[in-house]
Amino acid sequence: MARQTVCRIGLSLLIVGSMTACGAIGKLGRPATERPAYYNNANNPANIETDPDNTVWSIFRAKTADNKVSVNRYLWSASLEVLNFLPVQTVDPYTGVIVTGYGKPPGGGRAYRATVLIDDPALDARSLNVALQTRGGRSVSKATSRAVEDAILSRARELRISDNKL
Repeated sequence: MARQTVCRIGLSLLIVGSMTACGAIGKLGRPATERPAYYNNANNPANIETDPDNTVWSIFRAKTADNKVSVNRYLWSASLEVLNFLPVQTVDPYTGVIVTGYGKPPGGGRAYRATVLIDDPALDARSLNVALQTRGGRSVSKATSRAVEDAILSRARELRISDNKL
C-alpha cells in the first residue's frame, strides 16, 4: 500500500513537472492567442497555405517560357573545349555547372578532376570559377588552377572574336 502511494505521488510529480517545464500550467485558463495577420493574408505569396500557385503540381504548369540560360556561351564552350581531355559527368547550363571525371591531360602524368562554375552572363574572369582536384582528392596548386582559368578565358575571347567576324 505504501509502495502504491509512493508511486502515485512520484507519477503526479512527474506529470506536474513536465507540464511546468512545457509551460502548460501557466496557460491553463487563458484564451488562445490569435494567428498573426500574415498567416491569413491570401495576397502573401510566401504563405504556402493560401497560395494556389504553390503546390506540388505547380511545377508542371509553366505559365511563361522564361527558361533563360544565364551563363556566358563563350565561357561555356571554351570550358568544354579546354577540358575536353576530361570525361564530362554532369552539365547544367541553367546553373552554369560542369562536373568532370578524372582524366590525364595530354603529356601529363597526373589525373585531374574539374568542377567549373560560370555564374554570370558577362565574359569576365569573375564569372568563371574552376576547382581542380587530383586523384587523391587534394586540390592542385594555385598556379595550375590559374593556368586552366587563363586558358579557358583566352579561348572564350577567341570564340567571341571569331563570332563577331561572321
